[in-house]
Amino acid sequence: MSDTESHAAEEPREVELKLDCAGADLTALASHPRLKQAATAEPERLVTTYYDTPDGALREAGLTLRVRAKGGRHVQTVKAGSGGVGLFDRAEWETEIAGEAPDPAAWADTAAERILRKADAPLERVFSTVVMRREIPVEEGTSRILVTLDEGQVETARGHAPLCEVELELQDGDPADLFVLAQSLAETVPLRLGVRAKSAVGYALLDGRGPAVVKAEPVDLPEGASAGDVFRHVARACLRHMRLNETAFLEGGRPPEALHQIRVSLRRLRSALSLFGPMLQADPRAAGFNDSIKQVTEPFGHARNLDVFLSDTLPDLAKQRPDEPGLDALRQRAEAERAVAYEAVMATLESPRWRALIIDLAGWVEAGSWADGPDAAVDGRHFAAQVLDKARSRLKKRGRGLRHLDPHTRHRARIAAKKLRYGAEFFADLYRKKKAVRRQEKFGAALSDLQDHLGALNDLETARSMTESLSGPPMPGPDDPGAQKLLDAAAEARSDLLDVKPFWR
Repeated sequence: MSDTESHAAEEPREVELKLDCAGADLTALASHPRLKQAATAEPERLVTTYYDTPDGALREAGLTLRVRAKGGRHVQTVKAGSGGVGLFDRAEWETEIAGEAPDPAAWADTAAERILRKADAPLERVFSTVVMRREIPVEEGTSRILVTLDEGQVETARGHAPLCEVELELQDGDPADLFVLAQSLAETVPLRLGVRAKSAVGYALLDGRGPAVVKAEPVDLPEGASAGDVFRHVARACLRHMRLNETAFLEGGRPPEALHQIRVSLRRLRSALSLFGPMLQADPRAAGFNDSIKQVTEPFGHARNLDVFLSDTLPDLAKQRPDEPGLDALRQRAEAERAVAYEAVMATLESPRWRALIIDLAGWVEAGSWADGPDAAVDGRHFAAQVLDKARSRLKKRGRGLRHLDPHTRHRARIAAKKLRYGAEFFADLYRKKKAVRRQEKFGAALSDLQDHLGALNDLETARSMTESLSGPPMPGPDDPGAQKLLDAAAEARSDLLDVKPFWR
């Protein structure tokens, strides 16, 4: 645990649920019966200026320092953490100060003090936000919640970006009530889990980045994490991975790589639900989430297969058979089918069912009854060792005689390898000693080789099936020399993997 984390653990915390929406929807939301009846004041203009050292020391430490002008008053705030997904639970230090310039006395005894004490240069303004804010107190269940509706923009030297978000801040009570209220509001207007604080939007602008396609990041785990702690951090990471790429897909012109990463994030999430199954079974809702994700996202797989077919399979086929008649017609049929498939993906992502599922899942991760089960309190390393041993044994069994397996059985071995890889990544931060890290690297490399070969074999099967469904020319069969070479390589990679000593033991 870092000095910042240990310091933050002793300080006042802000617990809020962030939700994204569009401007027109925010206006409609203000008229929601739950909010309209409770509204007590007109919207207020807020100007907030964010500061950092010239070398970005606060940002590097995961901290923000801001001064907010509101009604003739100035409030200086230090916050720890600028990213998350949905529920933001952060250390926060607020102090009223005399003017708009940051006050060193107000950051004393905060997580920023040590960073700024070492700074060689004064703080400088990095960006500002200007929003019209409406604050509405609401009661939900046993909780008091402050609903904040913000609409405006972030302003930097490199340009502006719109801000439109809903924040449900828990003033007193149970975090689960935040998600209950969110679902109620989402019945009226489209709301999505927020993944970026306002500061993160500002820094992205300064970096010249818009909504970007991102890959899965390592899961940071607290020292001495329990099995429940690990699951919650893993699930949050998967949801954040998904939401960042969902935004990149919806706002960035539907890039195929964003769709691919959405699928990866959801496969990782479903693998987590499976790997942590022994712990989650204490909650009757656990089993339904895996099925719901699979059902609602079924169009994603077909769209991704068509992307690969058009970007990889067809060009390879054209090189191998330059005189093959009908390839242009095959490409046109595939492009037409992909357009239909992408519309199905968009329909899913824009559907109330999808948005409600993600908010419901996030709420369950944070406040589900699974956390009260006895296995949730088990030491994370002990739980991880059991899970990874079981996953490794499953791969060993399913991959036996790999060269001679039929495609369906081989696909099951591929799924077992993928689940073992995800599990190894989920639990990696529990094993930080140098010896364990070296074993992780060797284990990960061997597992990656196996997955690559099995994935290539799966791509051949998918390409064969796709070409047949699109009435294309016959593709090489399973006895093709290229497929046999991949089978030999996969069998060898499996053998190499099983020779690597598990890093969790």
